[in-house]
Amino acid sequence: MKVELLYLTYVTVLTGVLWMPYVIDRILVGGLLAAVGYPDHSKPLSPWAQRLLRAHSNAVENLVIFATLILLANAMGVSNAMIATASMLYFWARLVHAVTFAFGIPWIRTVAFLTGVAAQGMVAVQLLMH
Repeated sequence: MKVELLYLTYVTVLTGVLWMPYVIDRILVGGLLAAVGYPDHSKPLSPWAQRLLRAHSNAVENLVIFATLILLANAMGVSNAMIATASMLYFWARLVHAVTFAFGIPWIRTVAFLTGVAAQGMVAVQLLMH
């Protein structure tokens, strides 16, 4: 498997599991019945879980862009060290973003987000130059 496809897999799995901690928090805070039902007045999530929920939404939004770029590169037969490096960078940036968002660390979170955007840009440039 190409490095960029491997890291796309890692990013997809990461994005796919980010919901689990905040759902566990919802169960712990409001109870199982409230978590699986649709209560009108459910208790709010813990602050860290609220932040992780937002981090998950952000990860989903950005996965659309990253996955499209990587899959386009694969379909076009564009695979090089820059795309591989950008893919690795994107994964680690998204992991750092999620963790620092959950713990409420604003500056590192922002740098991690911008690093992920830069990694997307690196792939886009490679595609546009092809």
